[in-house]
Amino acid sequence: MDKHQSTNVNIRKALLLTAGAYILLVFLFYWLAGDQLHYRASRGNLEQPVAEAGTVELTQGAVVEQAFQMKIQRLQSVSVQWGTYYRPNAGTVTMELLNLLDGTVVMAQTFDAASIAEGGLTTMSVETPIETLCYVPLLLRLYSDSQPGSAVSPLMSASAHEEGFSLSLNGTPVDGVLCFSASGEDYIWTGLHYWEFAVGFGLLLALGIGLVWYRWKKGKRSYVVNALVAMKKYKFLIRQLVSRDFKTKYKRSVLGVFWSFLNPLLTMTVLYIVFSNLFRFDISHYPAYLIIGITFYNFFSEATGMALGSIIGNAGLITKVYVPKYIYPLTRVMSSLVNLVISLIPLLLVMLLSGIVPTKAYVLVLFVLLCLAVFSLGIGLLLAAAMVFFRDVQFLWGVLSMIWMYLTPIFYPASVLPENVAWVLHVNPLYYFITFARTCFMDGISPEPIMYVQCALMALGALLAGVLVFYKSQDRFVLYL
Repeated sequence: MDKHQSTNVNIRKALLLTAGAYILLVFLFYWLAGDQLHYRASRGNLEQPVAEAGTVELTQGAVVEQAFQMKIQRLQSVSVQWGTYYRPNAGTVTMELLNLLDGTVVMAQTFDAASIAEGGLTTMSVETPIETLCYVPLLLRLYSDSQPGSAVSPLMSASAHEEGFSLSLNGTPVDGVLCFSASGEDYIWTGLHYWEFAVGFGLLLALGIGLVWYRWKKGKRSYVVNALVAMKKYKFLIRQLVSRDFKTKYKRSVLGVFWSFLNPLLTMTVLYIVFSNLFRFDISHYPAYLIIGITFYNFFSEATGMALGSIIGNAGLITKVYVPKYIYPLTRVMSSLVNLVISLIPLLLVMLLSGIVPTKAYVLVLFVLLCLAVFSLGIGLLLAAAMVFFRDVQFLWGVLSMIWMYLTPIFYPASVLPENVAWVLHVNPLYYFITFARTCFMDGISPEPIMYVQCALMALGALLAGVLVFYKSQDRFVLYL
């Protein structure tokens, strides 16, 4: 078999492997994503207003009724806040939710008045979410069999007003809203049409594969084929460069690779001591929260910092031997990726010590790792090209990366940012990558489908920008090295 035939076989295998991998990933993702592919926390959840007063002492014969409508597509629970007059009470309290269109009781539950604390909540919930109640007029009815002097009182907010809400106490309408909340889920449109999307993207992928193969057979230029051929041709060089960069990092170090374990743990320990004691952020499993942010940011910082000097640092090779220049920043990012994989071991250890049970959602972290690597490569290509012409880039990037770190919720919750700067999160790719990882690791569930799209678009956008700038300027590198 000659060289051209061998190349044909390899390219055909790569394209067929791509098609097979897509089919496998479609089914694997459907299983891993679970319910989060189909449902999300409802954006129409009713928040409980701040209590300002009691309603009535809910004795036998008294009734409190709150009429309302909601935008929740799958209702799961309704809660009411109570006052107890700071005394022991007796009897039972009943909560009912009625559909006013047909008068049916859709939820009902009875509670022991003696177990209700001052300002406490009673919550009636269902195992299977109730559908078809969105925009339907509903009535929340409260009554009790308690005797005077031993009855609780539902709380209300006299100043709160909601369109379509009306409150009545013993049949008399009053101004205000009962202190209650309702929560549930909404359908996710992409989840409802998952298989249609999978087939559609599969057809586009098949069309792309067919077009690549056709152009190659006709002898036309194909960037995809050229990249595959280059990766195979320079496979040995790529392996050597990655190995060199990784070994150079720990050269003459006593602990060596162990620093990949120790560095995130030490950083997490210092930040935990500072922020958990001085600022006291109310974050569940704070050590796990910290180490996830630190690990992912450290990779981004290291990968882009190493890629920045990849062209300048290999000036001797570039001016003497022809090698596709993008290989140099690519290998720097790949060596940082090896370090990231090692750093995941102490991350998982902290998760286990924090009492977080591993779930199948951990596998989904591979997606965000790929997105972060692609994003870092795109930024690295931009920086590597800029560094050739402007040596000050290395100093500017040191400042910018530090600012970027503080604008990313690594050691603080996103909620502490003032409203006038909260918009920064929506344009910060690292925020999406880290939030994605925290959802998988800490919550043990898949993020919403929109977050997959956001992470992928940000990664591909950065890569496209980096490739275009690098490609347009690479022919002039030798003039400035």
